[in-house]
Amino acid sequence: MNYFVYFRDNGENGCFLAESSDGFRYTDLSYTGPLFKPTVGKEKLVRDPCPVEGPDGTFHMVWTCGWWEKSIGYASTKDFRTWSKQRTIPVMEHEPTARNAWAPEVIWDKNRSEFRIFWSSTIPGTFPETQITADGGLNHRIYCTTTRDFETFSPTRLMFDPGYNCIDATISAFRGGYLMAIKDETREPAAKYLRSYTAASLDGPWQCLTKEPFTPSWVEGPALISTQQGLLCIYDKYTEGKYGGHISQDGRRWKDCSSEIQVPRGARHGTLFTPTKKANAAISAAFTK
Repeated sequence: MNYFVYFRDNGENGCFLAESSDGFRYTDLSYTGPLFKPTVGKEKLVRDPCPVEGPDGTFHMVWTCGWWEKSIGYASTKDFRTWSKQRTIPVMEHEPTARNAWAPEVIWDKNRSEFRIFWSSTIPGTFPETQITADGGLNHRIYCTTTRDFETFSPTRLMFDPGYNCIDATISAFRGGYLMAIKDETREPAAKYLRSYTAASLDGPWQCLTKEPFTPSWVEGPALISTQQGLLCIYDKYTEGKYGGHISQDGRRWKDCSSEIQVPRGARHGTLFTPTKKANAAISAAFTK
């Protein structure tokens, strides 16, 4: 079984869960309401939720807890019904001028036996070659930290600079290494589409697989999942209020499969995941009517 964790509206009502047997069509499980109500951050939002299953079956989830926060939200669960106390991780608090911490994601690095959290932030003046005044002067790159217990964290560092303003990086294991889908956030001239990169390790170097973008413009929030048909990338067509999708065998050539994508009405930027058999049983039991 595959799952989709997502938010609605501005994220003020929490996040929601849907399930799928094929990775393309998702049925909402949030018939009793959101997974939880947000309690952390100045704005108390849950946007861009991203969970990852750890080796012990615990899911660790991070999210954007506010538009202009320097911290991200965090909570853990084993079944998506019962959650730990929410708290924040101060990923950019050390940067006095940092403007935000958007769309955090977390992935398990089996080679180092640690979790890596990564997100997009703007630190004014850091990348003057791509600085413009449009979009409020935001000029993002991808930063990261690592942890083994979600109590202590490595110092935040720059993880990925493709040479342009970028947000919404998501990473999936792929062909013995990793594949990243990321949004080119360039505004002048407008890009706002997705590109794909590959690397043997999470530290890179990341090689661009698509000279041209593989999606239309004005999309965001990519999510990756392996299916029987290939690697599927779904994304939020936020100016149209719906989802689209592309599928690929090699990360280079992508086929539009938007007509096959079905997500709950009103779903926004979320994460796809396939739990282990034991974790799936726990989730299924927790959401049995």
